[in-house]
Amino acid sequence: MAEETKNSGQRQGDIVKGDLSTILVSVGNLIDSTIEPVSKIVVQALDSLVVVAKQILEGVNSTLGSKK
Repeated sequence: MAEETKNSGQRQGDIVKGDLSTILVSVGNLIDSTIEPVSKIVVQALDSLVVVAKQILEGVNSTLGSKK
């Protein structure tokens, strides 16, 4: 009887460990699938800022260059 109780306790512990690892993997996948699109948006925004900054610098350069 004691053996059955001990074995069933080990099985329940294995189930809990399995469930915990499944939850952790699922949370990791969820975070990964959330971060990837956000990072793509950030990259596109930074690329746009670079283009705008270049245009501003070219405008300033041409304005200062013509005043010499």
